[in-house]
Amino acid sequence: MMLLRPGRRRSAYAVVALLALLLIGPTACGSDAPAATGTREIVVSIAGGTVSPAPARIEVSRGQNVRITTTSDVADMVHVHGYDLAVTLRPGVAGTIDFVADRDGLFEVETHGQELQLFQLVVR
Repeated sequence: MMLLRPGRRRSAYAVVALLALLLIGPTACGSDAPAATGTREIVVSIAGGTVSPAPARIEVSRGQNVRITTTSDVADMVHVHGYDLAVTLRPGVAGTIDFVADRDGLFEVETHGQELQLFQLVVR
């Protein structure tokens, strides 16, 4: 076994750690797709049974943070299908759902009480 002086021992450990990160780092994420940056904020309001803005498809990148904020004039629940996330709405009080869009696909976001489609979330 070769003995290294203290200063060189640290350098050798640093090289081994760097090589380990380079070799296993890319696969540790579980995805070849680069992580998206920033948070996509989606704001929806419901008044008199009307969704504003009108329901549409909203695209986000896989790995992107998503924040859905919904305000309703009646008590209800907002649900993101496929992610099984929900928030209870009280009249006039904003409800927020935060998550990472880590699954590709088309996901319905709707209310349960009024059965309104708020939008379709497309993750690519």
